[in-house]
Amino acid sequence: MASNRFNYGARGFTLLESMVALAIVALGMMAVHTQLNRFVISAVITEEKTLASWIASNKLTELSVATTWPEVGTSDDEVEFAQRDWQLEIEISETQVENLRRADVRVFLSQDPDRLIHTLSALIEPPPPAGFLPVRWFSAEIGAGG
Repeated sequence: MASNRFNYGARGFTLLESMVALAIVALGMMAVHTQLNRFVISAVITEEKTLASWIASNKLTELSVATTWPEVGTSDDEVEFAQRDWQLEIEISETQVENLRRADVRVFLSQDPDRLIHTLSALIEPPPPAGFLPVRWFSAEIGAGG
């Protein structure tokens, strides 16, 4: 008796089952791709906001330690930071307190000046008068370890 080369009793996947499985895998991969894309966009936005907050904080620190009190009004500045060009809009305004001015710093990327990335505000007091010596909070004995 001749042996049969094909084992008709063994079952594999049909073409239809394979196509359904492939469609399910494709949908899963599309979902993974979408989530990775969202993650990348989120990471870029977070990086921009972090860098912009550092830039605004640096500018407010410069204004607060300057030897002259900033004039009331609006000015612009450009900064290169983290290999990018940034634009700053600085607005100095009067407050109800005589010896305080409000400083608002808005940060934009130079390539997209219509998109505000970060805003930071602070109150600035006038610089100390010439010859003013800062207060020493620690005595020489304490600072010397005694």
